[in-house]
Amino acid sequence: MTTLALPKRPGEILWFGLLGAGMLAGAVAVAMVLVKGHAHVYNVTREIPWGILISTYVFFVVSSTGLCLVSSLGDVWGFEKFEIIGRRGHLLAILTLVTGFGTMAMELNHPIRMGIYAIISPNFTSAIWWMGALYGLYLVLLICEFTFLMLGNRRLAFISGLLGFFAAITAHSNLGAVFGLLEARHYWYGSFMPIYFILSALVSGGALTALIVYFNHKARGRELSPKYAEFMLTMGKLQALFLGILMFFVVWKIIPGLYGQPPEKYEATMALINGPLAVNFWFFEVLIGMLIPFLILVNPKTRTVFGVMFAGMMTTIGIFFMRYDLVIAGQLVPMREDSARGAHGLLSYFPSLAEIAIVIGAIAVCLFLYTLAEKIFDLEGGHRH
Repeated sequence: MTTLALPKRPGEILWFGLLGAGMLAGAVAVAMVLVKGHAHVYNVTREIPWGILISTYVFFVVSSTGLCLVSSLGDVWGFEKFEIIGRRGHLLAILTLVTGFGTMAMELNHPIRMGIYAIISPNFTSAIWWMGALYGLYLVLLICEFTFLMLGNRRLAFISGLLGFFAAITAHSNLGAVFGLLEARHYWYGSFMPIYFILSALVSGGALTALIVYFNHKARGRELSPKYAEFMLTMGKLQALFLGILMFFVVWKIIPGLYGQPPEKYEATMALINGPLAVNFWFFEVLIGMLIPFLILVNPKTRTVFGVMFAGMMTTIGIFFMRYDLVIAGQLVPMREDSARGAHGLLSYFPSLAEIAIVIGAIAVCLFLYTLAEKIFDLEGGHRH
């Protein structure tokens, strides 16, 4: 553990200023929700009850799972090149998971009451109950593994890491089941979702790992050591593989929604392809999130340290929109005849300023905590080169 120093460099002061502004915006929005209530502040409705806060929750917990899986390649599965990011990866996995919980809490009217009754009156047939239980177990195992890594106890870190690895997969596949088991929502329903969620988690984890390695060194004003540079290039190859498989999955996610024009599933799919979510899908998901990063990473000339970082940044942005589109597209098809329909015969939703501010605040809090952790903890461990 190191001494916490106040920011001195202009770039560092600007960074903390931006994070402070983001957290302030989020705090003001939270206060508005607590004073006025969800119905007066959020743009969610009876027809579209899940908005951007749910998709942001999914983004954070998916990122946590991906960071855990990628970091475990070193500490659990013995890939030496990945051992250098074990502490950082697992710390950020903890922070993204906790931030995701906080975002979810702001979506609920009574989060404390929910937590109490989830314990004293569990519903074992509910995928959402299992989501809370499994992610709670996953968080405990993450904290244990990070603690043992910091203490240098490799044996206990391996045991907790192995358990955490399978807890991450179990919890995350169950999150996919929260959507996939909703038979009334034809766009989500099916066994495809749990597998799709795990694969996209690997893409998120790889992208964020590249970002924290690159910007941690740049923030300290130093170049990447040969070992970190070699890791970035290896991460780039692995990320290209993940993206290639993800694009294949996205194609097969679209085809069942078009072939034979199945009721409701077809309309939701068309909302992505040629409807209100088309810009999100084609520009942010496909182009920014997958295609351009894949082309950067698959080409040895552009798969440089900077190229891997840039591809990771683009992928992270695209994945955020991917979560949003998934959550919203599944709800745009009306389930009631008397629902107010807009263009394309679909319902409409756009997040309110308060919802957007809470999302910005959540991201700022996560980045602020991670920045402080870099100053407080020795996240290099025995891997200084």
